[in-house]
Amino acid sequence: KNNGMLHKFVCHACTGGSMTAMTVFFPLDTARLRLQVDEKRKSKTTHMVLLEIIKEEGLLAPYRGWFPVISSLCCSNFVYFYTFNSLKAVWVKGQHSTTGKDLVVGFVAGVVNVLLTTPLWVVNTRLKLQGAKFRNEDIVPTNYSGIIDAFHQIIRDEGILALWNGTFPSLLLVFNPAIQFMFYEGLKRQLLKKRTKLSSLDVFLIGAIAKAIATTVTYPMQTVQSILRFGRHRLNPENRTLGSLRNVLYLLHQRVRRFGIAGLYKGLEAKLLQTVLTAALMFLVYEKLTAATFMVMGLKSTRKH
Repeated sequence: KNNGMLHKFVCHACTGGSMTAMTVFFPLDTARLRLQVDEKRKSKTTHMVLLEIIKEEGLLAPYRGWFPVISSLCCSNFVYFYTFNSLKAVWVKGQHSTTGKDLVVGFVAGVVNVLLTTPLWVVNTRLKLQGAKFRNEDIVPTNYSGIIDAFHQIIRDEGILALWNGTFPSLLLVFNPAIQFMFYEGLKRQLLKKRTKLSSLDVFLIGAIAKAIATTVTYPMQTVQSILRFGRHRLNPENRTLGSLRNVLYLLHQRVRRFGIAGLYKGLEAKLLQTVLTAALMFLVYEKLTAATFMVMGLKSTRKH
């Protein structure tokens, strides 16, 4: 029972940790999104892009769209963990859960999460980019007064299906944790050949490397996802569908033709910085909280005696 409580507590703490991390490193996410969506923006280092944004749009511009993103993250985490735990409870039913089962349940929870929360991410992508000084003249600016107004205008002007723009690449990105896990296990096996036990720092480093590899592998798909969610480029009319395979391939092909392979990786530096720094912060939160919880539980058990 204590173990279950500890697990729940640490899960809640980590959700809080992910909100904190998203807030602290939000400007990195802003830089990444600008580089992905505005193809005419020269690919510079992350701090140069952020300095440009501050100079042109004001000091708070890197934090534009913070509230919609945090709201979406809350909903997303809730949908994911609720689906994950419900499915696990039904499937495992008191038996010992295996890693394979966890991955399958995680995958299904990821798909449910994408289908339910994509409209939120479409809206917050647009709110985050509203008022941005784009280099690309083909981008049609938006004028939403808030989250509800954005929903209203998108449904009115583009139809309800526009809220699910970018669903296809999002579904492909559900494989991201599986790729990360594969590299994590591989690296762990290599390290365990050399030593008997892994320290928590080893686990963090392996986790960060695995996450960085998974992010790099799937980054072109994340670029397409951002472009489709934003949906304000004057694309050919036949390419305004829900984000079908043809649409994804068309966008990938366009990027490579105009900017080479590097065009698919614009903003990767900011994304990797955000990913690794978030992992470090989460690790710190997890370590401190686990230590504190064990201390409290230790105190409780000594009082009982």
